[in-house]
Amino acid sequence: MKKLGNVVTEIRSFYSLKEIESFLEAQITDYRSVADEYSQWLGSLLRNSDALQGHEERFKKLGLLSKTKNKGKGKPSGKGKLKRSNNWIQFREIELSASEEGEAEVLFEAIEEITRKIDRIERIQKSVEELEKSGFGQDIIYVTYICDGIPEKIFLRHKKDEEFAEKFQFMADFSISKET
Repeated sequence: MKKLGNVVTEIRSFYSLKEIESFLEAQITDYRSVADEYSQWLGSLLRNSDALQGHEERFKKLGLLSKTKNKGKGKPSGKGKLKRSNNWIQFREIELSASEEGEAEVLFEAIEEITRKIDRIERIQKSVEELEKSGFGQDIIYVTYICDGIPEKIFLRHKKDEEFAEKFQFMADFSISKET
């Protein structure tokens, strides 16, 4: 299969549930790393910005600046939607802001979205673990539809079908190259 850089929607085949679990764990690790980086950026912005000093209490109330992490997993300890400031203007299909408050809002939204993705991946991970406990066999290929790094659907294919497809592809390639 050809890899296409930053493709966020893909179909990927996994040859075991353990392989899916490893993929999910890597996704969780990557998302947590990005969330931690954004949290540090936001914390630095709030500490160093005169314009945001008055808003620091607002962010603290939302749990964004809390030193404690939820279950040690790098999640913000509070939940809540940040009310948008008036520092945004609509330009066609995007919004623009040149304010530090706008920067803080974007960071907050990104952290919240990443946290939702981590939660979803963890729930999917539990589902995969349950599949494994139910005794799915070794002779299955898990053709997985992945959107934004999150498996959405899995099509189960018997490995014998894959072996036939490989043999067929070899025969087709051989026939084509023989004719030229």
